[in-house]
Amino acid sequence: MITADHDPLPEEVIDEIIARHPDRTGDVLSVLEELQQRHPLQYLPEATQTAVARKMGVAQSQIFSVVSFYAFFNRQPQGRHTVTVCRGTACHTRGSKALLDALKASAGFHTDDEETDGATSFTTPDHRLTIRTVACFGQCALAPVAAIDETIHGHITDIQLRKLVAAIEDGLSDGAPR
Repeated sequence: MITADHDPLPEEVIDEIIARHPDRTGDVLSVLEELQQRHPLQYLPEATQTAVARKMGVAQSQIFSVVSFYAFFNRQPQGRHTVTVCRGTACHTRGSKALLDALKASAGFHTDDEETDGATSFTTPDHRLTIRTVACFGQCALAPVAAIDETIHGHITDIQLRKLVAAIEDGLSDGAPR
């Protein structure tokens, strides 16, 4: 069992997942994805990456290259819920920057905070919420757009976004529109 949220996954979990993927080099992506999904904080600790390299017989630099290249891999602990704000042109012109700033403020970050200013992803210290930005969702007709736990919401306002975030944090909603 994991003793702390930031610990790597247990060796037996890593072994179990690797065993399901016989192509040692071709299955690295699948192995890493499964391991990230199994971690309570949805990320790949460095120790887990090192164990995968050793157990699969691939260079640690290859593992790092994969994890750092694909945007869906996380190298830092994530929140229980994720809110993603589109920063594409259509969304920007329709107020996504203000949405992002209000969301950051409601999560306890200052809009000019060095840690979050310009960052594309940051997580609250208590791991309740990860806030991300994306270049474009491809839903420009619905601008501004935000996603809550992968459910996209179009024409979103600050008030609607705050209500949706409060609902998922209170366990009242899964982020799906009602």
